[in-house]
Amino acid sequence: MTTRVALVTGAGSGIGREICLALARDERRIAVADINANGAAETVSLVQAVGGEAIAVTMDVTSPDSVTHGYLQVVDELGPIEVLVNCAGWDELKPFLDTDEDFWDRIIEINFKGALRTVHACLPGMIETGWGRIINISSDAARVGSSLEAVYSGAKGATISFTKTIAREVARNGVTANVVCPGPTDTALLDSIVDASDDGEKVIGAMARAVPMKRIGQPAEVASAVVYFASEQAGFASGQTLSVSGGLTMA
Repeated sequence: MTTRVALVTGAGSGIGREICLALARDERRIAVADINANGAAETVSLVQAVGGEAIAVTMDVTSPDSVTHGYLQVVDELGPIEVLVNCAGWDELKPFLDTDEDFWDRIIEINFKGALRTVHACLPGMIETGWGRIINISSDAARVGSSLEAVYSGAKGATISFTKTIAREVARNGVTANVVCPGPTDTALLDSIVDASDDGEKVIGAMARAVPMKRIGQPAEVASAVVYFASEQAGFASGQTLSVSGGLTMA
């Protein structure tokens, strides 16, 4: 199997980190991109510990210049990017009427426009090569709605629609585009969201009860779905949305 280059955003912790480890085990060379340089460096060390090759890329997906510079660094140090995983994300639990334009903008810039920027940077090279895998991490909040996450749900829903359209546009170029939708997953981001709420334990309990399997997910469980979509064998799967959520969404 060809050792292909994979760029993973939001890879300094949580789901993004597990995706890096899983792709490294699948013999991909990994560009670990995150706004948190220390987190990215730690992920690189973990990838190297399992025998993988990785570099750290400091990238702010809300900045076009940062995305461009990061893209050029990866191509210069590892080669053409053939797998792109957009995992960078952020949210806070708030009733919609308690949010404002600044909050909306931050949610949309990170969770939706960040993916637009990285795809816009990486897609031309994939088309030129005639091979590519784009995997965008959305959320089951986009598929079923989620109280206190109105703007986040909307941005993640936009990610699904965007991915389907890209899949159609590049279907004849050897490039696929798919979506993985985690349900509630045990990550530092979830911890920070819960910590910011008035009753964290109640929030976690409600999340677990909503899942038919009655538990929250683990990052490695999400990573396994990404590995499939990034694989050589997944060349006929495109425009698909796969929930990894313990049965929260069944469609």
